[in-house]
Amino acid sequence: MLSSQTRCFLSLKDPQLDVPGNAGLKDQVQALRWISQNIANFNGDPNNITIMGESAGAASVHVMMTTEQTRGLFHKAIMQSGCALSEWADSPDRKWAFRLARGMGYKGSEKDADVLSFLNKASGRQIANIDQDIITQDEMRNFTLFAFGPVVEPYESDHCVVPKKHKEMLATAWGNDIPIIMGGNSFEGLFSYQVVKKDPWALKNFHNILPREVSEASSQEERDLLVRRLKKVYFNNELQESMDFFEALNIFSHRQIWHDLHRLVLARQTYAAGKPTYLYRFDFDSPYFNQFRGLVCGDQVRGVSHADELSYQFYNIIASKLEKSSMEYKTIERMVGMWTSFAANGDPNCPEIKSTTWEPIGAKENGTEKCFNISHNLEMRELPEFDSLTVWDSFYPKGTLF
Repeated sequence: MLSSQTRCFLSLKDPQLDVPGNAGLKDQVQALRWISQNIANFNGDPNNITIMGESAGAASVHVMMTTEQTRGLFHKAIMQSGCALSEWADSPDRKWAFRLARGMGYKGSEKDADVLSFLNKASGRQIANIDQDIITQDEMRNFTLFAFGPVVEPYESDHCVVPKKHKEMLATAWGNDIPIIMGGNSFEGLFSYQVVKKDPWALKNFHNILPREVSEASSQEERDLLVRRLKKVYFNNELQESMDFFEALNIFSHRQIWHDLHRLVLARQTYAAGKPTYLYRFDFDSPYFNQFRGLVCGDQVRGVSHADELSYQFYNIIASKLEKSSMEYKTIERMVGMWTSFAANGDPNCPEIKSTTWEPIGAKENGTEKCFNISHNLEMRELPEFDSLTVWDSFYPKGTLF
């Protein structure tokens, strides 16, 4: 298991320093090369490799599907609650390295070489203690979650992973030739429960909800119009002045996760129509086994949070023993069955879901999106978020959605 962010992987513009960024992603590239070369020694098939990731891990999987560095190194992919189109998977250029050094006492210029020299003398502990603190409150309120994440590299090199915006790589991505599972959870925004509780400023500030690339490309008058449009869809009132707590978290579900997944569905329908895309929506709301929600929100909140599906895929230290007759245990069997079936043969349909059939997404012309809804019951249904997501589509000028 590899992470794209072991914090503070710098991106510096000076090519002489050879620090263009994305060192964590480059670790993943090297790991995939090693797996491809060595998996046969562990009775694995080098021609049948599946990669999967959740949240930032899902964005990493998507990057691996677009970069030429990994062409042919894997053959199927699973993205859970994230993709490279997600705003948090594209770190804005805000002089992060200089700000990090300054936060640690650096008094010099913004010259990359001087900043790097200073940081090289610091301990890992010193850096780890401050890396997130350099994000300002205003930046946090504008959904800047990480100072050091994936970046468009400032110059190309032999090991370049992200030479341009992820959106610009979709049409020619080699990953268009492989089958994928992708999807999210029904109340992703519960992830932000503690953030909004500590800073309820967001409940009255609709303009900050607009996607960064949309907001930066729009005039104030245009932003006002888009906000009125958003209020009309979510509140049936263009003059709505505030949101309640859970209304805001619902909108964050769509802004942070679901709309970017929807954009990727549209891209797959356009550029990868020959390969199956299996879209899921995890909606199993256990009162005690949705463990991430319990950690973030406490025991009284219901809903299926970001990362809750992991409780049904991997054992963890807070897991409790389940009765085999429980729906929680059945959901584990279903999730493990579908995911391993897909890893083995590219099709998630398996004995654990019995007579229910998980169908891949249809053609773009169908005008809707059907998902495999995973709750107490299993069913193919129209994505419940679909109508709300179309208003986010309308924020983008024609031809710029994907």
